[in-house]
Amino acid sequence: MDLFKTVIAIIPIVWLILSLGVFHVRGDLACVIGFVGAIVLSIVGFGFSIPDSLTAGLDGIMMAFWPIIYVIISAVFIYNISRKSGGMDTIMSMLTSITKDMRILVLILAWALGGFLEAVAGFGTAVAIPASILIMLGMEPIKAAVICLIANTAPTAFGAIGLPITTLAKVTGLGATELGFFVSIQLFILIIIIPFVLVYLTGGKGMKSFKGNGVLAATLLAGLTFAVPQIFITKYMGPELPSIVGSIVCLAALVLVTKMYNKKDSDGSNDASDKSTSDKVKAWFPFILLFVLIIATSSLFPAVKNALAGVKTSFHFYTGAHPKMVDIDWLTSPGTLILLSSLIGGAVQGLSLGKMLSVLGSTIKQLSKTIVTVCAIVGLSKVMGYSGMIATIAVSLVAITGPFYPVISPIIGVLGIFITGSDTSANVLFGGLQAQAAHALSVSPYWLAAANMAGATAGKMISPQSIAIATGATGLDGKEGVLLKKALPYCAMYTVALCAIVYIVGKLMSLL
Repeated sequence: MDLFKTVIAIIPIVWLILSLGVFHVRGDLACVIGFVGAIVLSIVGFGFSIPDSLTAGLDGIMMAFWPIIYVIISAVFIYNISRKSGGMDTIMSMLTSITKDMRILVLILAWALGGFLEAVAGFGTAVAIPASILIMLGMEPIKAAVICLIANTAPTAFGAIGLPITTLAKVTGLGATELGFFVSIQLFILIIIIPFVLVYLTGGKGMKSFKGNGVLAATLLAGLTFAVPQIFITKYMGPELPSIVGSIVCLAALVLVTKMYNKKDSDGSNDASDKSTSDKVKAWFPFILLFVLIIATSSLFPAVKNALAGVKTSFHFYTGAHPKMVDIDWLTSPGTLILLSSLIGGAVQGLSLGKMLSVLGSTIKQLSKTIVTVCAIVGLSKVMGYSGMIATIAVSLVAITGPFYPVISPIIGVLGIFITGSDTSANVLFGGLQAQAAHALSVSPYWLAAANMAGATAGKMISPQSIAIATGATGLDGKEGVLLKKALPYCAMYTVALCAIVYIVGKLMSLL
């Protein structure tokens, strides 16, 4: 273990935590400084050449634009289109006709709908869209952002049609189905607990948050109907469908139990009763179309996916050894599908092309600081990855902990996603390391590789990239530090619980 290099490597991470969480530096400024600092430190401390460091950063900026920023802009655009057309007002009235209880609405929107968006699209949609809707329903922006960040944790393991798990399988050479099953075991208890945390935060009255209107039953149901199907789907069908099935079952169960407990909320006095079926369909049309397009172009229909995936551009900027290609999938990117759904949906709702382009322009302007933040943080992650800074931190952790490494194995995943903002990237960075450590310690490589993925779900809520998406979608530019500070204790508790689960359950499994 090289102590000097380890210290140098952790400086950008320490800077991000302190600048955002302690000194409350504006998010875009803090990340730009961190990005520049990482370039300098990679050159000085790791012998990284100037061309390699600069092109690694440029590689990251390009990856930030495609697909991450493209998806963020498209996700906020579809919401803004629905607001402009009045469709979002109809959706709000339909939701409040089910219940006006904000605790239940949080479970429906942040947990169930957010889980579905993460499952089929990923890349921040599960934070941006539910948070925007919750604010429109009357929730404070900071609370809405924090709730959606916490909700967008466990479902990310199987996000984007299972991409993080299938990527982890390729990196480690392990079976995707087995990996997914182990991840679902590690996350089972946490999936049941998270809805209770969301309701607790929404109610703000301690245990009284769960009283009345079947809230306690709905909260327990929200966790069980998500976690139980996920276990069986991963075991027998693989990693592509668990979060899709879990979120849909959860959403249906929540609506049914809420209607059962709150029949009086559907007495016809709500504005939704004044809307025709046609108006309701038009209001939901952009989101229905998005659902159809994403499913139709997913790995569930390989012939369609492969045909569309062939329309892409691949290149790289990095001048060093083993550059990773940047792929622009023009037709299968979630950003393209959301943008197309927005334009067609807006037209169905009566908006002209000129009005929609005006909304798109204002959306890009609204997200200008978020764009800078995401470019800087992804650029930083590429510089740290290519230069060896990230690998140095991970290897040092393994050397320090020795036989107790399984206890902190999820923390490696937290570290990976904090830097990169992506579960998939965290698995690319550290999946191989986890498998190697498992072989050295004579423990199951499946279990520790799964721990990397599970740890990444914990770190998702405090990743600067996720926080940037949350601030951009909720109009909280400059409040990144506030969100980090509020989300950090929940991330810490989630991580500690996960470390205990991985260690204790892993020990029990080794005895069987």
